[in-house]
Amino acid sequence: MEWKRPQANQQTLYKVYLQYPNKLIQASTLITRQNKYDVAVVGAGFAGLVAAVRAAEAGLQVVLLEKGSGASYPCNSRYSGGIFHIAFESPELPVAMLRELIETTTGGAADPVLAEVMSINAGRTIAWLKAKGARFIQVGKLGCVLAPPRPHTAGLIWEGRGPDVMLKQLCSRFVELGGTLSLETRAESLLTDGKRCIGVDAMCGTTRKRVDAAAVLLADGGFQANHPLLQQHIAPAPESLKQRGAANGTGDGLRMAQAIGAGITALQGFYGHVLARNAMHDDRLWPYPELDLLAAAGIVVGRDGNRVLDEGGRGVYIANAIAGLADPLSTTIIFDSAIWEGPGREARIPPNPQLELAGGTIHRAATLDLLAAAADLPAAALSMTVDTYNKACESKTTELLKPARSTDLGAGWPIRTPPFFAVPVCAGITFTMGGIRIDGNARVLDKSGLPIAGLYAAGSATGGVDGGPRCRYVGGLARAAIFGMQAADHICAHLPGAD
Repeated sequence: MEWKRPQANQQTLYKVYLQYPNKLIQASTLITRQNKYDVAVVGAGFAGLVAAVRAAEAGLQVVLLEKGSGASYPCNSRYSGGIFHIAFESPELPVAMLRELIETTTGGAADPVLAEVMSINAGRTIAWLKAKGARFIQVGKLGCVLAPPRPHTAGLIWEGRGPDVMLKQLCSRFVELGGTLSLETRAESLLTDGKRCIGVDAMCGTTRKRVDAAAVLLADGGFQANHPLLQQHIAPAPESLKQRGAANGTGDGLRMAQAIGAGITALQGFYGHVLARNAMHDDRLWPYPELDLLAAAGIVVGRDGNRVLDEGGRGVYIANAIAGLADPLSTTIIFDSAIWEGPGREARIPPNPQLELAGGTIHRAATLDLLAAAADLPAAALSMTVDTYNKACESKTTELLKPARSTDLGAGWPIRTPPFFAVPVCAGITFTMGGIRIDGNARVLDKSGLPIAGLYAAGSATGGVDGGPRCRYVGGLARAAIFGMQAADHICAHLPGAD
C-alpha cells in the first residue's frame, strides 16, 4: 500500500496533564481523529522515548502509546538506578574493549551482530542523550550515571532522580516536536496487509482505536509480570518471586509479534537480584539492598540445611537459581562476621548496614547450632554443610562440591568467624532477558531470520544480548537507548514515502 504522510497531530494528554495536573482527562480523547502516523511506538520507557524523539526530530509524525497514566507513569526505566553501562563498564570505552566485554561477560552467548551494534553505537547514544539534557556523573568506575543519583539507602526512591528527570525531559521534547503521547493506551494486536506491519489495534481507555502507521516499534518491556509465561519458561512458582520493578511488563509486544510470525530467542533467564525475604511484603526492602555479594561469598541453603546452588555464579545467576526452585521462598544465606564486614559493605547500597536499618530479618549467633535454631534449620545438617564447604575452600576443590561451587568469577569465603549470620532470602525479578528476535537495525525477524517489514523492537521486549546458560547481564538502559536509536534511524532512512 502507498503510505501518505499524516497531518500534524492534535494536542496530547501529556501536554494537557502538565497544564492541568489535577484534572482527570479521559484517555479516549487522545488519539487524533485521523489516527495515521509515520511511526507508532508501543511503550514509553527509555527505548520507546529515545526512538520517538529521534524520529520526531527527523520530521516524522509519531504516536507513542503508553498503558500507564500520569506524567510519572510507572516503568522500569523510571525506577532504575540510572546506570548506563555495558557489562558494568563505561559505554564510552573504545569499541574494541566494549565488544570484548560483551563477549567475555556472556561467554559468547550474545548475538555477535547485536554485540557489534552495541559496541559501535554506545558512545554516540550517550552523546545524544547529553545533547537532550542528560546529566551524567561518575560513580566509582561508572562514568554514566544519571544525576541526581538515588541515595545509598534501602527502598524504592525514584521521584526527582536521574531516570525520572530524563524521562520527563524526553517526554517534553517529544511533545514540543509535535509528537502524540497517548497515555492509558494498551496495544493489543498488530495490523498487517499481508506484506508488512501497518499499525496497531489498541484500547485507549475504554475505547478501541485503530492506529495506522508506516512503522511500528515494540518497546513495552519484558514479561516479568506475566505469571503464565514465567511459569512456562522461568519459575515453577512465579507468585513467590518479588517484582523488583514497575511490575507492568506483561509481554504484550512479545505476544503480538509472535502472532504475526516473529522469531523469538530463548526465554529462560531474567535480570534481578537476591533480596531479603521480607521484601515480599515490606516495601522498605526493595529494590535495594541487594544481597548478591553476601550470597556469592557465603552459601545458600534450603530448609534441610544443604546447599542448593552454585554461589560462584554471582548475583543474577543466584537469583535465577532460587527462582527455579520448586519453592523460591525456601532459601537462606549463611555467612560469618568476616563476610558481613567485607563483601557485606562493598555494594553501592550495602546490606551492611542498610538491610538491618530497613527492618530486614538477620539471625546472629555465636555458634552454628544456635544459628540453626534461630533460623529454623536442622543443626546437624547445617554444621556438616558448613564444615564440608570450609574444607573445600581451604583445599581449593569447591568444584567437587555437590552442587559444584565455581570460582571463575571469584572464590567463596570460608565461614569460620563468629558471630554467624543467616538471612532468609527471595528472588527479585526486574525484567526478563529473552524476547523478540531482532537484527542490528532493531528490525523484528521472522522465524526464518528475515525482517518483517515495518516492524521493529527494542529494549527488554527483545532478546539476543543478555542471558545464556549463566544468565549473564550486559546492561538494560544502555541496550534500550542504543536500539531505540537504531530503530529510529533505520525507520527514518527507509520509511515508505519518505522524502
